Amino acid sequence: MSRPPTFAPPPCARARVLATERGDFAVLDAVPRTPARATALLLPGYTGSKEDFVALLEPLTGAGYRVVAVDGRGQYESKGTDRQESYAQGELARDVLAQAAALGEEPGSLHLLGHSLGGQIARAAVLLDATPFRSLTLMSSGPAEVVAAQRDKVKMLSDALSVLSMDEVWQAMQALDPPQDADTGDGADMRRRWLAHNPAQLIATGAQLAAEPDRVDELASVGLPVHVLSGERDDVWPVELFDSMARRLGARRTTIAGAEHSPNTARPQETAEALAAFWDGLPDA
Repeated sequence: MSRPPTFAPPPCARARVLATERGDFAVLDAVPRTPARATALLLPGYTGSKEDFVALLEPLTGAGYRVVAVDGRGQYESKGTDRQESYAQGELARDVLAQAAALGEEPGSLHLLGHSLGGQIARAAVLLDATPFRSLTLMSSGPAEVVAAQRDKVKMLSDALSVLSMDEVWQAMQALDPPQDADTGDGADMRRRWLAHNPAQLIATGAQLAAEPDRVDELASVGLPVHVLSGERDDVWPVELFDSMARRLGARRTTIAGAEHSPNTARPQETAEALAAFWDGLPDA
């Protein structure tokens, strides 16, 4: 579970509702002081939220980019249904396309980024329709299913969510946390976020992470510029898989030193610099 440094948006950003043809989504909308070079849409990972990107907002707006970080359907402050089928990957991908349309950018100009689960949803959206997008960044998001140990964790969590309340599961997770992951002062915010997640969303998307097929060749055939970014260590997908995926895609590859599965929270300045360098280096659409 990623731990953002704060849940409070910086001065460049405001929390608002993005109304789309597929419903309303909670977003953090960060705008540079000068006219934006382009807009980036950021999708969080499993159990995460838009706040996972909060430390990227100031450096990215400082580089001239408008940044919109979104809570997906059933995540934190975006409402969802209690039906697991509402969170099928195709449905979540169509949500992303609706979000892109609602931002009102010119076709082919929007930079899309997904972290972990968000990367696989972003990939699915691009495979449905790449027209809105200028680029795709896969941040700590692998080519197929997560490693066996993570599949076991997802199953254990899903089994617990099927019989326990969100608060009971939270208490159990806190009891199992090793000392280095104990409450660091953000416990109230983390708990509030957890309780706001829809358990049907967690169960459905957890199953997706455990069974995602390799669609790298499909993505390569789209021809969209891709950036594969990760930390130097990762316990969800081996870093070597990110390396090979980047080669298969002909993608830009960035490894953030000192970071693990969430470079956006562990090394936000270096991560923002890498993202802006990728976007800056793309030729005009």
